[in-house]
Amino acid sequence: MEEDQEAVNLAADWADISQGLRKDLGQQVHGQWIKPIQPGNYCPETGTLDLYLPTEFSANWVQDRFADRLSLAWKIARPDVRHVRILVHPGRKQLPELRLGSGGNPRRPANDSAAQSDPLAAALEGEAFATLSQGAANIDASQTFASFVTGTSNVLAANAAQRMAAPETPQFSPLYLKAATGQGKTHLLHAIGHAYLAAHPHARIFYCSAERFMVEFVQALRQNQMMEFKSRLRGFDLLLVDDIQFIIGKASAQEELLYTIDALLQEGKRLVFAADRAPQALDGVEPRLLSRLSMGLVADIQSADIELRRSILESRLTRFASVQVPADVIEFLARTINRNVRELVGGLNKLIAYAQLTGQAVSLQLAEEQLTDILSANRRRITIDEIQRTVCQFYRIDKTEMSSKRRARAVVRPRQVAMYLAKVLTPRSYPEIGRKFGGRDHSTVIHAVRLIEELRTRDADMDGDVRSLLRQLES
Repeated sequence: MEEDQEAVNLAADWADISQGLRKDLGQQVHGQWIKPIQPGNYCPETGTLDLYLPTEFSANWVQDRFADRLSLAWKIARPDVRHVRILVHPGRKQLPELRLGSGGNPRRPANDSAAQSDPLAAALEGEAFATLSQGAANIDASQTFASFVTGTSNVLAANAAQRMAAPETPQFSPLYLKAATGQGKTHLLHAIGHAYLAAHPHARIFYCSAERFMVEFVQALRQNQMMEFKSRLRGFDLLLVDDIQFIIGKASAQEELLYTIDALLQEGKRLVFAADRAPQALDGVEPRLLSRLSMGLVADIQSADIELRRSILESRLTRFASVQVPADVIEFLARTINRNVRELVGGLNKLIAYAQLTGQAVSLQLAEEQLTDILSANRRRITIDEIQRTVCQFYRIDKTEMSSKRRARAVVRPRQVAMYLAKVLTPRSYPEIGRKFGGRDHSTVIHAVRLIEELRTRDADMDGDVRSLLRQLES
């Protein structure tokens, strides 16, 4: 009875988690990869929960792309769950073994009956077969050089990536892209693959994460197919490996990657790696592999500055021609969501989607209401008191003027600027801001914010003052 009740509880928790993931990932992705998941065995002693998928391919795919998200979701729903394993359902028939045919392409056994016994397995198998067969495995056609916005923080990496994809032999190989999460390194990997395939239509390209590389390596080892694995891997013209930091500590996989790099370089093939840290900062990496990773060009992508963040948002807006997004909203997002580009674009997408689905106009208030989590995570805790001090120093007035009743222009305008900055840089409401400025009514704060917004559009001096103050407060 206890086991039955536990199964019921797991199913109920999974229903809630699945619904949340559907909202985050979208109906199509959720329906194809998340919906088929079934909660399985749970061990209270170790806190380990098994999640089952119908096929090995789907289990590997979900492991590569959604393992961290699933683990976090379960830990939030049930703190007693400490580990999540993604496995093939023990009652499901496995996909038939894919063997390499002529030219390194996989072929299925002639007596394959998976399509008849399991339609879902057949569909996934077809996708697995296509992924392994085609020249641009897993390359996202939407992530191109044309859609990549460059600025001072990423121009070196962008130019190096374009050189790597050009028809001419690159001056360096491998290319190593180093960037923190969400700064565009994965976009550049896909862009290289897309552009290279456009220049070489018959080229064989392999894109994978380091984790995926290890999964395939282990599978080949267990199935006694190492020769085929090596042959297929070394038959590619362009090798793209993401998140190389996750190969740390896997000695056998490191050795195989090392031999693959040497073989491809000797044949003049192209290699690109990406990681969240420099090669020298990769702990547990075999010295010879470390040497290979850093022997070409290491291109660093810095955090996007305010100008680049504005440009990225404006570029993204071209996809939503029918939606009007005011300039103050773009400025607000660019200044507030500053941790990484992925969050920045995600915030804009969420805001526009909400506006379209509800019929509301995009506004600063709507952005603050709907992007609470993203904004809170990105905001440095700037206080209204800090803003008042900075503004008073800038305009050379006493801090008591922020709360005084004086209406001289020399103190009114700085006070209005401080109110505007308090609204832009803090999560405080209009009434809360008013109380910090001598108990003023919220309507006074609203008037000040709108006035400064309007002055910035037609008064270059005012706009310059505000920009200077923003730089001081955000530095």
